[in-house]
Amino acid sequence: MRLKALLPTTAALAALPVLASAQPTPGPQVTPRADQTAFRALYKELVEIDTTLSKGSCTAAAEAMGARLKAAGYPEGDVKVVVDPKYPREGSLVAVLRGADAKSKPMLLLAHIDVVEAKREDWTRDPFKLVEENGYFYGRGTSDDKAQAAIWADTLVRLKQSGFKPKRDIKMALTCGEESEGYNGIEDLVKNHRPLVDAEFALNEGADGLLDETGKEIVLEVQAGEKVYQDFTLTATNPGGHSSRPVPDNAIYHLTAAVGRIGAYQFPTRFIDATRGYFTQMQARVPADQAAAMKALVADVGDPEALKVLTRDAGWNSILRTTCVATMVNAGHAPNALPQRATANINCRILPGTPVDEVKAKLTELVADPAVTVSLAHEAKPVSPPPALTPAIMGPIQKNAAKQWPGVPIVPILLTGATDGVHTNAAGIPTYGVSGLFGNADGDGVHGLNERMRVKSLYDGRDFLYALVKDYAGGK
Repeated sequence: MRLKALLPTTAALAALPVLASAQPTPGPQVTPRADQTAFRALYKELVEIDTTLSKGSCTAAAEAMGARLKAAGYPEGDVKVVVDPKYPREGSLVAVLRGADAKSKPMLLLAHIDVVEAKREDWTRDPFKLVEENGYFYGRGTSDDKAQAAIWADTLVRLKQSGFKPKRDIKMALTCGEESEGYNGIEDLVKNHRPLVDAEFALNEGADGLLDETGKEIVLEVQAGEKVYQDFTLTATNPGGHSSRPVPDNAIYHLTAAVGRIGAYQFPTRFIDATRGYFTQMQARVPADQAAAMKALVADVGDPEALKVLTRDAGWNSILRTTCVATMVNAGHAPNALPQRATANINCRILPGTPVDEVKAKLTELVADPAVTVSLAHEAKPVSPPPALTPAIMGPIQKNAAKQWPGVPIVPILLTGATDGVHTNAAGIPTYGVSGLFGNADGDGVHGLNERMRVKSLYDGRDFLYALVKDYAGGK
């Protein structure tokens, strides 16, 4: 799930509507190096393997990338395709480049290889054929998330072929199930195959770079934490009766009053490293009144005047606090009968590190009505603590970004959507979103029609991530 940061450079950044009919400004023409041509072939192979849930196969994609690693010299024991027998098409690839120092903890390169559904009749081009046109690669998954998956596989190939000897193990997991409910590859791996993916930290999707209207790189994101998705069900029941004899004790009235109380409540604001860093960095990039409010907020996250200014923006409000909102209601069984049941779905996006039970307890307190119950709509998502933005993490990013994109600021972000990092963070593997892949503010068709990746952005991001991995891994 690839999203852009909450930056005030265009009005639609927070929601990122997909502009399917819009024609992007042509990207720069790139004459690829020999190594980039080889990478393009790997990328093309991965994009052209259908990995949709309905009819595709992540297992086939995992096997294809595994074959490339073995061809590059990886032994059989260091390249594994992990398949749950109940989900034969949803396999994951795990691999490792062994480090020289057994005492150094491994790092993990994480990406998902499943993609959102794509109907050929709706697309201008075949979504499962890589098409290069006007400086862009088109196809389902060209951005989300086969760009980073291909870069990780290519990185392991390049490191092996160059004879690089890392200090720490470099592990890779290309997994399935990020784009759908049900089986999830990285969740399975951390629960049932932990030694294959255990690491000191992981690099994942969740943050990109932003281009301005002319195609210039203007900001690079680093994601350090994501909100946890959780639905709750409010239920009011009643014996009901004939509508010609109404009584005050009405399930719909109980429910709507409870929903209203939840709607009127705002959870307290709280900083994590990413949001404190975000509002610090953004002060130089917003109008004076917002900059002053951000400065005050960094000094005191509960500053009421600063919050009045900043929480008018739905995106900024969402990264400062847990949010819970009514999204669906269902009530009654006949137009001429008093309702016997009324339900509402409350969708919460919970700040990282906050227990789901704590949010449930608050909703129950707000409902304040024994006639209305609050329950989990599905299994509780794991508590996902935010990873710290330490110098050991940020230093290599700053160093390599300065080489690749001199003068482009680095802005930490909290993701209000979700990636597979929710599982690795919860499992005690701090996970950072960093890709170096710069895109347009309209979202480049991710999850929609005519998904695309700028050719120059892909090749630049590949160079950036290769150097970054080497720096984190140490060795020579």
